[in-house]
Amino acid sequence: MSDPQPEARPEPTAPNSPRPMRLALVAVLAVALGLGAVYGIGGFGGNADDTGKCGATLAAARALKPLATGDVAAFTPAETRRDLSALVFDRAGPATTTLGAWKGRVVLLNLWATWCVPCRKEMPALDRLQKKLGSPDFEVVALNLDTRDPERPKKFLADIAVKDLAWYADPTLASMKGLQKLGLVTGLPTTILIDRQGCELGALAGPAEWDGADATALIGAALKER
Repeated sequence: MSDPQPEARPEPTAPNSPRPMRLALVAVLAVALGLGAVYGIGGFGGNADDTGKCGATLAAARALKPLATGDVAAFTPAETRRDLSALVFDRAGPATTTLGAWKGRVVLLNLWATWCVPCRKEMPALDRLQKKLGSPDFEVVALNLDTRDPERPKKFLADIAVKDLAWYADPTLASMKGLQKLGLVTGLPTTILIDRQGCELGALAGPAEWDGADATALIGAALKER
């Protein structure tokens, strides 16, 4: 598993300078307001109550625990109700989308980049999984996080004959950073299983054989939940 790309650290300021202190206060308020907009009640990552949108998610997640074996033994069922439907990223073309566009479908969200060797190795398995189970009920959403040449990951997928995965990307890394704040991403690849309401069912850190019998049994059980 590869660590996410490091963020630049801010330059230190003199502790007794009032102007930097005022700027720091403004920055803190801006961050707080931004987080409130993104992570507020009913927003991205919101912790819904028992009667909310993700009310039945934890019971469904617990039902998947016995299936976290073999190739997907590292799958960790969700223990907190998290609504991920507001996660924003790019799809083919200039338009952006959110996970909310998949309402009514189970999604396997995979975060990957070409600089991540384990990511590269598992892409063919994800492609085969999409070919096997892809339907109006299910999609593998492989979200590319390369920050530079957008043609490089596309060329990589073409070179390894990936044909069934649609193109999704977030060169800003905003989606990864949002998931990091929720504790769902510590490195790449990370794969998150999401229910029909856009709520997290569980996550797996590191690569897996996603087209194997263990993974398809896990996803099949998620598909049975309504």
